[in-house]
Amino acid sequence: SNLSFIMKTSYKKGFTLIELLVVIAIIGILSSIVLASLNSARQKGRDARRVADIKQIQLALELYYDAHSQYPTSALYGTNLVSEGFISTLPKDPSTAASYLYSGLQGSASTAATCGSYHLGATLETTGHTALSSDADAAATTSICTGGGTDFDGASALVYDVKP
Repeated sequence: SNLSFIMKTSYKKGFTLIELLVVIAIIGILSSIVLASLNSARQKGRDARRVADIKQIQLALELYYDAHSQYPTSALYGTNLVSEGFISTLPKDPSTAASYLYSGLQGSASTAATCGSYHLGATLETTGHTALSSDADAAATTSICTGGGTDFDGASALVYDVKP
């Protein structure tokens, strides 16, 4: 009877291999779910930054228009906005570091030599972004001012584009 008492109390404490594998699998599944949701949050964050950048550029363009009675051409857009102090640095796309789409256009009362309007846009990563419901969705136009560059097609589903 003494021997059976020793056998009952001499169980080893610890985890079996199966228990460890189950815990590792659960941790792996949970971490993959968290990483997938973080990636979605990063995309939405970059899109929010793009929309804010477009608004900031729009403000600089309006200040430029107030000073010059016209918008800059595509060739002068980046350099003139910064050199004349309308914006400190021209924002770039957060993931590609490319400049945002811009084209100087003829306005309703402007001539080919002056840009009375513009087309400005950014390509978003997430479909159904709330900003897309209030954008211009303007197709490319032929009324490009002299030195205005080529207008981009803002009718694409993921392009957030604005006009004055």
